[in-house]
Amino acid sequence: MKTVSLGVALLLACVTAGSAGAAASASDMAVWHEFVDLLRAQPFPTERVRPYREELREPLLGFLGMMREQAEWEEWSREPDVFRAGDRVHFVLPLTFSGETASYCFSFTIQGDEWYFQHLEGIYLRLDELGPLPVSNFPDLPDATKAWMRAELDVSRDVWLYNTLVHEKGRESALDWFRDGAGYALAARSWVPFVSPERAFVLYLCWEQANLRGNALVLEVLGENEAQVRFTPMYLLLYEKTAHLSQQITFEDYLGLFEFRWRDRAANAGWGIEFSYAGAECVMRFHRAPTSGETQPTSN
Repeated sequence: MKTVSLGVALLLACVTAGSAGAAASASDMAVWHEFVDLLRAQPFPTERVRPYREELREPLLGFLGMMREQAEWEEWSREPDVFRAGDRVHFVLPLTFSGETASYCFSFTIQGDEWYFQHLEGIYLRLDELGPLPVSNFPDLPDATKAWMRAELDVSRDVWLYNTLVHEKGRESALDWFRDGAGYALAARSWVPFVSPERAFVLYLCWEQANLRGNALVLEVLGENEAQVRFTPMYLLLYEKTAHLSQQITFEDYLGLFEFRWRDRAANAGWGIEFSYAGAECVMRFHRAPTSGETQPTSN
């Protein structure tokens, strides 16, 4: 998914009712204009935020603050698409941050004569456009966006399971639940049969992460006894670009879970592994001692 530096893929959300076909009401547009005025006049008042979940309040305020700092205000003066869904109103507007433009959905709940900011989302499904039933085709999203959504759902479930197990069994026992190295190494040997098992592991890793997971990846070194992969895993981007993960797990434990899983996978394929990072970019360096009688091949 093409993202901006501030990141707003908070939770999976969808606009399930309403239409932008009709002209927006004056009262709905008043909500938007008042919101923009409050956003420009920092700080945004905490009492005007009523999020889907209370733990999202501070992250939402943080994202609004970053938006204010990077805002090109002439974009905010354009009329957004407006969607009414009962006592909620959603405004969709393309905005530019750090040179990248994307559409954002700002959601509000209306209670009496007052409005409250509720959610900010960079992903939304137009399931209000199904048409008459029966239907078997549904509005789709780009492959990169769906890869991001799958990663967010998987990682959120892993963090929930890890936290539950830490609470019940302790950290070491919790980590043991994430040992999938034997199966991963077997998949590599089975599905990449025409090279040595060590090369198969690295090559499968590259294919799986790039083609199955949608991560940007470069294979930089590949030999029998050394290899190097540089990639930007969505796993690391998610911690920065979502609101809920940082509320549930420390980055130290989050990164520890990432490294534990890859160490187990590498060990089951006969590799040692070292990690280095530059922001969300990760370099994994693999190394192993040559077996008896094995020559040192040249990396390629």
